[in-house]
Amino acid sequence: MANKFCFEALEKSLKDIMSGTTHASEKVFGGKVVVFGGDFRQILPVIPRGTRSDIIHATINASYIWDHCKVLRLTKNMRLQTGGTTSNADDIRRFSEWILNIGDGTMCEPNDGYADICIPEEFLISNFSDPIKAIVEDTYPGLIHNYLDSNYDLQSRAILASTIEVVDDINQYITNLLPGEEKEYFSSDSIDKSDATNFDAYEHVTPEFLNALKTS
Repeated sequence: MANKFCFEALEKSLKDIMSGTTHASEKVFGGKVVVFGGDFRQILPVIPRGTRSDIIHATINASYIWDHCKVLRLTKNMRLQTGGTTSNADDIRRFSEWILNIGDGTMCEPNDGYADICIPEEFLISNFSDPIKAIVEDTYPGLIHNYLDSNYDLQSRAILASTIEVVDDINQYITNLLPGEEKEYFSSDSIDKSDATNFDAYEHVTPEFLNALKTS
């Protein structure tokens, strides 16, 4: 989610552009219709070393623009319209409602803004010694015997991780499980400057910096 100052800067710019039009410069966004898309349950503005209050005050609903916004809510879960068994649809519906209750802050009410969320047992992997091994085996059961089987739906399964480092650890673990000869490819450690002769910043991009990059 972008900082509210981004939207306020756009709003002032549109007012300036429309200043020659009668009464348009007096309206929000110069009288233009602007559609915002976002979800406050998801990523809030990133304020380096900011407090909770700083983050909240950087959101668009803390801006003067918010008083002129009309909020439209999406209420139909399209994932429930894709077919599948009735029991599977019921499971998705219950999970979706649980997630929404957490996002809306209505779980474990009443509370003073802080609450302990009890995660259902079916969402937890409780007995394990190696966390990566446990989550891989639970997400991809029988992977070694089925990874070449076209009916084994890898695309419908995913492991979400908090950092790129954890992703690398999981990828490396799964790669080590798969049989066959491993092939390693090296990335380029220099920049082709033929098309960037006028961009002085490329002169300061070192091989050490390029080798330190971690891609998805």
